[in-house]
Amino acid sequence: MPKIKTHKASAKRMKLRKSGSLKRRNAYATHLLGGRSSKRKRGARKNELVSSADMDKARLALGLK
Repeated sequence: MPKIKTHKASAKRMKLRKSGSLKRRNAYATHLLGGRSSKRKRGARKNELVSSADMDKARLALGLK
């Protein structure tokens, strides 16, 4: 059985935490921000966790499973 390759695009966007969960950047935070409220833009600066529904696919993409 061959080794599972890491999906490099996913590896650049997600980071494994000590607890085993994955950290990711928030979407919609890069451009066309003029029409958005300050509260919405401030919330987009924070990192989020990969949802439990997507965790299996994300871990497989990173070669962790």
